[in-house]
Amino acid sequence: MTNNKSNIFEKLYLSLVFLFLFAPIFVLIVYSFNQSRIFGVWTGFSLDWYRALFEDRFIMGAVKTTLIVAIIATVISTIIGTLAAIVLGEFSKKQRRILLGLNDIPVLNPDIVIAISLMVLFGFLQLPKGTFTLVLAHVAFTIPYVVLAVLPKVRMMDRNLIDAALDLGAKPLQALTMVVVPEIKSGIIAGAMMAFTLSIDDFIISFFTVAPGQNTISTIVYSMTKKGIEPTINALSTIMFVVVLVLLILANFKQIRQFNKKNANRGEKL
Repeated sequence: MTNNKSNIFEKLYLSLVFLFLFAPIFVLIVYSFNQSRIFGVWTGFSLDWYRALFEDRFIMGAVKTTLIVAIIATVISTIIGTLAAIVLGEFSKKQRRILLGLNDIPVLNPDIVIAISLMVLFGFLQLPKGTFTLVLAHVAFTIPYVVLAVLPKVRMMDRNLIDAALDLGAKPLQALTMVVVPEIKSGIIAGAMMAFTLSIDDFIISFFTVAPGQNTISTIVYSMTKKGIEPTINALSTIMFVVVLVLLILANFKQIRQFNKKNANRGEKL
């Protein structure tokens, strides 16, 4: 009886936590279909703001810039972060602890410090602000997160697999791509998703490294706060939330299928 009450209390507690976390998002989604421009006043269901979103060149230009920067930064940071995590796995425990401490500095540092540092660096190197500096900045602050996501998988990997591949005649690059990468694939995917999300979400670093007249989603929303958020931003936020939700569902569904397939293969062997 006590255990049943405890389970009910835990489920109720988790439900309240998730309700608190997702209630603002659900409210935003509902009002993205509101006919009225005034937030909080429901006048009827409408898709006008979604139509206006795709007709707004200013916002769509910011979306295009954000996606281009996020995709390029994700690819570069995932490659560099994965290679760094693999190399870190070869160090001793003491050396790895020191290097991880250095890796954690950008993660723990306030974004404003990183943003100003990058702005000063680009000014010192006389690099004109634009998409190039924006990509460099996003790569710089997302690499540590990729390292933290991939390193646990590297440490869990059986090191004898690499030695066996090399003994069988595989070249180092072949051992990396055909043995190591498949073993740590889940960590790489997690790191890439984290880098992509952080890049899209970032405001402070983008604000200090973007060119005048160039906008990302975060900077354009910030500029709107001075005169009021347009309802088209509610529509854009809803689309982004749905896309991320679908990707997470597909990723989890794929992992579940792989897990069930492995269990079925083990059952056949037994």
